[in-house]
Amino acid sequence: MSTVPQLVVHRDKELMAQAAAARLITKVVDAQAARGHASVVLTGGRNGNGLLAALAGAPARDAVDWSRLDLWWGDERFLPEGDPERNVTQAREALLDSVPLDPSRVHAMPASDGPYGRDVEAAAAAYAAELAAAAGPQDHGPVPVFDVLMLGVGPDTHVASLFPELPAVRETERTVVGVRGAPKPPPVRVTLTLPAIRAAREVWLLAAGEDKAEAAAIALSGAGEIQAPAAGAYGRGRTLWLLDAAAASRLPRALYPPASA
Repeated sequence: MSTVPQLVVHRDKELMAQAAAARLITKVVDAQAARGHASVVLTGGRNGNGLLAALAGAPARDAVDWSRLDLWWGDERFLPEGDPERNVTQAREALLDSVPLDPSRVHAMPASDGPYGRDVEAAAAAYAAELAAAAGPQDHGPVPVFDVLMLGVGPDTHVASLFPELPAVRETERTVVGVRGAPKPPPVRVTLTLPAIRAAREVWLLAAGEDKAEAAAIALSGAGEIQAPAAGAYGRGRTLWLLDAAAASRLPRALYPPASA
């Protein structure tokens, strides 16, 4: 069952990144206090990396017990290990290399020069198996119930590597799939599917910049998930759109939150 999206609009992308980082610290600390650990799904792109960079510079970052945090990814470019275009490479540079994570809890998606070679479907199946192995009886499904799953929203409304009308966005059974022919380079990717995304307690969609304004308006105005994948991304307990003023500029007034920072 979908949760009604909540919107928070910030003045600019820098403020949005700082506020989202502070919000994430609070969520992780609360989850660790309640259950002893936390799990977060990271996103790449300028907004995802901007949030990680803000987190790296946040005074409260040391409130997190980094050794009890599981990190997953929503999607990955199927490129060689260490490629600067890979989300995990960018995340390490922005934050991960500067905090004391447990390496066994950093769940990077396979690289194209890894054990599965160029077989993107085998790489996707391996990541699905890793998720399934991390899911406990309390999760009631093939993936852990993530505390927070973050997604950047593309100008075409894509999230993770789920692009409008392509087969991956139609997947209803598998939790991870390979993508070929992505309209945005590189064409070959690994991505979580909508069923895996919807396992999260909270899904946060990040959009900043004028080039995201139309996508946000479409996704929040009742579009179908096949045509607008962002419309199909929602959490079990909460769906949060974190926007800057430029990305929110085309939203219908009825959707605009009454109080935004």
